[in-house]
Amino acid sequence: MRKDYLIIGVLLFTALVHHRCTAERPYPPNIVRAEPVQESTAVPAFQFNHFTIQPLAKFEVKALVLSSKRYFLEQGSKLVPVDLALGWGPMSDQNVLKDLKISQGNRWYFYTYREIPIPDGEIIAHSANMHLIPATPAIAAKIKQARVHDIVEFKGFLVNVTAEDGWRWRSSQSRTDTGGGSCELVWVSEFETLDQ
Repeated sequence: MRKDYLIIGVLLFTALVHHRCTAERPYPPNIVRAEPVQESTAVPAFQFNHFTIQPLAKFEVKALVLSSKRYFLEQGSKLVPVDLALGWGPMSDQNVLKDLKISQGNRWYFYTYREIPIPDGEIIAHSANMHLIPATPAIAAKIKQARVHDIVEFKGFLVNVTAEDGWRWRSSQSRTDTGGGSCELVWVSEFETLDQ
């Protein structure tokens, strides 16, 4: 009998935690006005967990989390366990986002709508799916804890990656491209979730 109560208690606790983590939260009232900052760099390639990391540009972002997706099974998950879909400018405005449905899958970020709230070009230029490579376990934990509607800020590098078996992953260096190769692959050396 005690075992049954214990199992029920564990299930109820798990359901409560899941609800707390996934329950719909209001969009923050403040728009993130800063654009991502990208600057050239001459930092040489370095090794990380059997991967060669080639920095392409210094990169700094402050943005609203639109969606978060964890990956476990494919090769890239060893390097990038979490993708964040991020928005800034009009894509951090609650009046725009309330009319969009945001989702992620297969390393892509998607948005759908009944009536588009702003032009597609504005959506593309002010949001992105970013593949985040945490430089340390502590940063990895912070990235995994980021929730939809959080405002996050991070710094690092846009990078290209090569594995020992020849597998490659390349970063976009543009905020306005679309399609294959348009996501940012970011080496994250600093990461914070900001108070709202």
